Amino acid sequence: MQLIIVTGRSGSGKTIALRVLEDLGFYCVDNLPITLLPTLVHAVIEQYDRVAVSVDVRNLPDQQDELTDALDFLPDKIKPEILYIDSSDSVLLRRFGETRRLHPLSRHELPLGDALKEELKLLEPLAERATWRIDSSKLSIHELSEQVSERVLGKAASRLIVVFQSFGFKYGLPPDLDYAFDARILPNPHWEPELKALRGTDVQVQHFFAQQPLVTKFIHQLETFLETWLPHFQRSNRSYLTIGIGCTGGQHRSVYIAEQLGQRFADQTFKVQVKHREANR
Repeated sequence: MQLIIVTGRSGSGKTIALRVLEDLGFYCVDNLPITLLPTLVHAVIEQYDRVAVSVDVRNLPDQQDELTDALDFLPDKIKPEILYIDSSDSVLLRRFGETRRLHPLSRHELPLGDALKEELKLLEPLAERATWRIDSSKLSIHELSEQVSERVLGKAASRLIVVFQSFGFKYGLPPDLDYAFDARILPNPHWEPELKALRGTDVQVQHFFAQQPLVTKFIHQLETFLETWLPHFQRSNRSYLTIGIGCTGGQHRSVYIAEQLGQRFADQTFKVQVKHREANR
């Protein structure tokens, strides 16, 4: 099991980092008391290969020995990585001012500046054990997300997965689409007796569409649109982008176009999947 403990001062970006890890397939637990870490790990070790927990100043034990014990009581084969995220005092002060959130130590009636210094002191035992550190002072949300993703996966592995999904409007819109394009305006093989029972993956139907200028134009314009914007989704640290192509029944036009787009983007820097929702209808 890969175990990552995300910690750091409030406002530095722990929640963002944990969200990235969840998108990368980690089982995530937010604000776990560190003394419960061994119990959690033993409970899920057979279910999950990757686990991430966030720990903030409210979840730390009163005695440093309890922190050491919590880490020592983990199974021998688990070597936790500790990600410590921090920002400068001035940046944290600005972020709290902009969001008007209360600092976790505000219940002790400490001024914000003093609360940040006290938090730094309390987190020092975890900071000393940090496997990797990120200073988020000058990072945007996307830049912080990208650093976490690249560290976990490696730059080459963190490719955007683009899913081209065909569907039939008569059966409803798929709930997980990021984009939906309507192909019902295109010539329909359903009205050709020799093609009606076939699908968009059959050679005869493909030949029919290849002779239709409107279909060629439709695909070309979609391709141009996606070539322009997919790199931006990649840089924004998206894990998946699902593009729906719909026609009436999801058998001919949408299937053909999804297949064509899948082929055209397969050799680029994205991972491409083609799915046909109505394949079994």
